[in-house]
Amino acid sequence: MTRAAELRELLHAPWFGWLYATRLVSQTADGVFQASLAGAVFFNPDHQTDPRQAAAGFVVLLLPYSLVGPFAGVFLDRWSRQRVLVRANVVRSAFIAATAVVLATHGASGAGFYVAALAALSVNRFYLAALSASLPHVVQRRRLLVANSLTTTSGTAATIVGLGIGLLVRHLAGPGDDGNAVIASSSIAIYLAASAVAARMPARLLGPAAEPDELRAAVGAVVRGLVEGARHVWQHRPAARVLGAMGASRLLFGMSTIGTLLLYRNYFHDDGVLRAGLVGLGQVFAASALGYVIAAVLTPLVTARIGKPRCIVAVFAVAGVSQVGFGLPFAKAPLILGAVVLGFTTQSAKICVDTIVQEEIDDEFRGRVFSFYDTLFNLTFVVAAVLGAVVLPTSGKSYPVLIGIGVGYALIAGLYGAASRGQDADAERVMAAEAVRAT
Repeated sequence: MTRAAELRELLHAPWFGWLYATRLVSQTADGVFQASLAGAVFFNPDHQTDPRQAAAGFVVLLLPYSLVGPFAGVFLDRWSRQRVLVRANVVRSAFIAATAVVLATHGASGAGFYVAALAALSVNRFYLAALSASLPHVVQRRRLLVANSLTTTSGTAATIVGLGIGLLVRHLAGPGDDGNAVIASSSIAIYLAASAVAARMPARLLGPAAEPDELRAAVGAVVRGLVEGARHVWQHRPAARVLGAMGASRLLFGMSTIGTLLLYRNYFHDDGVLRAGLVGLGQVFAASALGYVIAAVLTPLVTARIGKPRCIVAVFAVAGVSQVGFGLPFAKAPLILGAVVLGFTTQSAKICVDTIVQEEIDDEFRGRVFSFYDTLFNLTFVVAAVLGAVVLPTSGKSYPVLIGIGVGYALIAGLYGAASRGQDADAERVMAAEAVRAT
């Protein structure tokens, strides 16, 4: 079977196409909404963004709703995940409407704006965890790697498309809080369309396998469920190792993201087709999306030959070299090239990590583990924001920080490689080869 034929078979698998379409539509709306938040918080023409302001924005927007993750997992292992996918976007649309009203009337300041935005973003983390926990119910185990390559990469690309739509709406509506309110409002129809797509799937299709408990019992089981989920991960060492490595890499990725944001906000200037500001940052995201697409194509081929753990080691090592090599000039052109490489390495690692966790974790724990995984992502990004406020200048240009990020990636590659050396490499290669048998 050729790779194209395998993808066609995957897309024609019963119900996979509907779950895939749900992700694409919803993550397009994510990009539109995130464009409005970026314009309101980080690229507001009324004030300059320094490292402390950038850190405060990330902490306020990420820390509180990161704490939703563990609680979300307990419910995802009890409630119909299909119903979660349907109802979550309806609820999120209401919160986004409130965010748009606050932006139009009071601007991006005060508790009202952050409470409404936090509520909408909290639902998003719940939603993404539900998508990941649902995938093994519509995809055979041997095709999980290819399915993760397709869905996570396409989802990220859809978010980039949504960001582009948001920038177009911003160009038409104009800068300022009123324009950002229009961008946020335009995402609501797309979220409701995603709910309509998810509604086509049967209520019990996506699990969990066990009947859901009563809400009261589920609330009482939150702490116990988290402890059990953590113990389950610890007992499955391949999953524990990759989650640790991915969490550490997310810290470095967060530092790089904040530095890039500051560079485009305060250091770079427009230069022909390469722009500064929010448009220039959109160009960086587009370059990253190209890297995600390359990762979707190459990762299954690479893992079929060397296995997922070695692939993770290799891409983290490449990330370290590329951060220093493309970043040190502190110029837009090499930075965009570096964004392609970092997009490839980050997405390739995530594809491998998602697949390992799905393979290692039992279904009754999957929701809790993926919610913990998501929370780990966000908390390490918050830590990166705090570190950035301490070590980064207002311009975002810092040679020591950039070199430190490169060295950090190299350390993660070395430590994870040493820790995973005892894993059964032959079995790993067999499973990966089954996912891309024709290659």
